[in-house]
Amino acid sequence: MFASVPIAESMGNAGGMASLSFAAMGSALGTGAAAMAAIGAWKRCYAQNRAAPFLLLAFIGAPLTQTFYGLILMGALKGAAEKATGANYPALLMAGVAGGMAMGFSAWMQGRAAAGAADALAETGKGFANYMIALGIIETVALFVMVFLMMAI
Repeated sequence: MFASVPIAESMGNAGGMASLSFAAMGSALGTGAAAMAAIGAWKRCYAQNRAAPFLLLAFIGAPLTQTFYGLILMGALKGAAEKATGANYPALLMAGVAGGMAMGFSAWMQGRAAAGAADALAETGKGFANYMIALGIIETVALFVMVFLMMAI
């Protein structure tokens, strides 16, 4: 029924799935946090008869990129798993688990920072570029994790 797959390849593939899954969980937490803050900020603007800033959507979407980084790492782990020997599978599995978790935490914290940025921008109407730079610095953690793990495998 199922094709026989060597354990190294199976575990490497499991690491790849973990990288995507943990990164996506963090993205879900981050976008959720940012969305809740943006909705509250929009409500406050409507209650005060002020224009609700459309730019808050950028803050909501910022943590989504870590899911893509998890997907890219998954592809690299899948490729490495196809060439792996039995001794390599624990490293491939751990690269996926630890890398996915690190990217997920980056997305979660980015979403929490984006929540603060949404509140501040809606209140003042100023600082969008500064807020995006701060979010970009948090995102750099996920980029470093992805790149360094791809170099290691």
